[in-house]
Amino acid sequence: MAARQAFAAALSLSMLLALSPATAQTPPVESIQIGLSTDAISITAGFSGADLTIFGSLENPDPLVARQGRYDVIVVLEGPPRPVVVRRKDRVLGVWINLESETFENVPVSYSVATTRPLQDIAEPAKYKQLSLGAQNLYMKPVDEADAPATIEEFTAALRDRKAATGLYSENVGGVQFLSQNLFRATVRLAPNVPVGTHKARAFLFKSGLFIKESSAQLEIRKSGFEQSIFRVAHDYSFLYGVFAISLAMLTGWLGRLIFRKD
Repeated sequence: MAARQAFAAALSLSMLLALSPATAQTPPVESIQIGLSTDAISITAGFSGADLTIFGSLENPDPLVARQGRYDVIVVLEGPPRPVVVRRKDRVLGVWINLESETFENVPVSYSVATTRPLQDIAEPAKYKQLSLGAQNLYMKPVDEADAPATIEEFTAALRDRKAATGLYSENVGGVQFLSQNLFRATVRLAPNVPVGTHKARAFLFKSGLFIKESSAQLEIRKSGFEQSIFRVAHDYSFLYGVFAISLAMLTGWLGRLIFRKD
C-alpha cells in the first residue's frame, strides 16, 4: 500500500514538472535589427547634402506596449573618429591671433541623430550619458588631460558648437517613424561636407524609458569621379603628387605674371 502511494506521488510530481515549464515560460526579450539598402555611397564635388533612410525592425515586441506607443528608437550615424584641434582667437594690438588650443582624440567627424520623440521625452539624461548617446553626451578625450577642467569644458563646448554650426552634428526629432508594430524607418541627414570613410549606423531600442537593446551596421562613404582619382593619386603617390602640385603652382604664377605684366 505504501509503495503504491509513493508511486502515485512520484507520478503526480513528474506530471507537475512536465507542465510547469509551459505555464511558467518567460516571454521572449525584445531586440532590434537595422538594415541598409547599400553598404557604400559615392558622392561627387556637387554633393549638397542628402537624407539617408535606414529601415529596421523590432523582434518579439509586446503587442500591448506597441499599441500604447511605449517603444522608442534612436538611430545614429556616426562618422569616422579623427583627432581635432580647437583654437581660440583673441585680439592683441588690434590683430586676431591664436593664443590657446586644445587637441582631442578620436572625435567623430560627423554625428547625425534621428529619434521617435525629443530625447528628453524618451529616457533620463543619465542613461544617455551612460550610453554616450547624443552629441552632448559624446566623450571628447583631450590629449593633455592635465589641463584645467574649466578649460577642457570650454573647448569641448566650442567643438560641439562648431560641429553643429557646420551641419556635421545634427538631430532629426521625429526622424524615426513606425510603419507597423515592429517595422520602422529612420531618416538621418548627411551634411554637404560629410567626411569620406567608414560610418557606423547604430539603433537603440527603449521601452517605457528603459534601454533594451542595440544594433549596428557599417556604411562606406567615398568620393567618385574626378575627385576620387585625385584623392587616390594623392594617397598612393604622395611624392609625385606633391611635385606636380608645386610645379602647377609655379607655372600658374609664371603665366599670371606674363598675362598681367605692364610693359
